[in-house]
Amino acid sequence: MQSGLLCAARGDLFLVYTVTFNPALDYVVFVNNMKFREVNKIEKALVQAGGKGINVSMVLSELGVESRAMGFVAGFTGEAIEQSVREHGIDADFVHLESGLSRINIKLKSDGETELNANGPVISDKALKELFERFEDLENGDVLVLAGSVPSSLPSNIYEQILEYVSAKKVITVIDASGELLTETLKYKPYLIKPNLDEIGEIFGEKPTSRDEVIICAQHLQEMGAQNVLVSMAGDGALLLDSQGDVRYCAACEGSVVNSVGAGDAMVAGFVSGILDKDVDFEYALMLGTAAGGATAFSEGLADKKHIIEQMKVLLKRHAAETA
Repeated sequence: MQSGLLCAARGDLFLVYTVTFNPALDYVVFVNNMKFREVNKIEKALVQAGGKGINVSMVLSELGVESRAMGFVAGFTGEAIEQSVREHGIDADFVHLESGLSRINIKLKSDGETELNANGPVISDKALKELFERFEDLENGDVLVLAGSVPSSLPSNIYEQILEYVSAKKVITVIDASGELLTETLKYKPYLIKPNLDEIGEIFGEKPTSRDEVIICAQHLQEMGAQNVLVSMAGDGALLLDSQGDVRYCAACEGSVVNSVGAGDAMVAGFVSGILDKDVDFEYALMLGTAAGGATAFSEGLADKKHIIEQMKVLLKRHAAETA
C-alpha cells in the first residue's frame, strides 16, 4: 500500500488528454423551496465550465496532475469555457467552431436536483478532422479519457474511430460512456471503463441488485475486452475488477450528499491520478477515486484538493483498521 498522498509532480512523466465533445457553461442555481409558475429568488449561483471530460481535467488539476482538455467550443460561451479551463491550470486545446454557441446548462438545486441541458453547436467534418490531427501529439504512456455523450452532428461510432486512430501508440485509454457507445469500444481493449449501476442495467437488460451480480456483469465486460472495470455504486461504494481478475471493493465515503453532478467524473480523475504513481496500486487508486467522488458529492461543485484529501485520509485510516 502506498502511504504517500497526492505525490508531487505526478503528471511530469505522462500527460492526460480529456475529450469533451459537447462542453457547456454550467449555471448552477440554488433556490429554497422552488415553486413552479411563481417568481423564485435565487439564493446563490455558480458559473463553471462543464462536461464530463472537462470535469475530469478539473479534478485532476486539484490532484496535481497535468492534463490537456480537448473538444469543440463556439462563440462567446465557448470563450468563457476556455477561460475557465485555463484558470484552473489546465492546457485548453479546443477546436474553435466557425458558427453556433457552446451550450449553457442549468443545474437547479432546490428540494432535489433538476437539470436543463441544451443542445450544442453543429460540428463540421473540417472541425472533426482538426481534432484528429491534434491526437498526433499523444505519446506512448499518455492517458486518453473519452467521456460523455456524442452530439448528433458527429458519427455515432466516433469513440471507435478515435481508438482506431491512436491504436498504433501505447496509450492508456479510459472510457466513461453508456450503452453501445461504451460496448462498441471494448474490442479495442480499453485500459479502464467506469459504468455505474444504471449503465450496467442498460447494457445487460437488468440492473444488478447485489455485489455478486455486479461482479458477474463486470466479468462479462472484461470478457468483451475491457482490461479494468470500475463500477460506481453511489451510496454502496465502488467495485473494481482489475486486469488480473481480482475484485476490490471500497465502501462509500460518509457525508451528506448535496450534489450528484460530476461525482462519477471525479471518481475517474481520482483513479487515473492513482495509477499514475510510479507503482500501480489498484487498492490505492480505488480509494482515491472513491474519495474524489465522495468529496464532490458532498460539495456544491467539483471537489477541491482539501476535501479530497480529507476523505482520502478517512479511507486510508479505515483500510488500515480493516487490514490490521
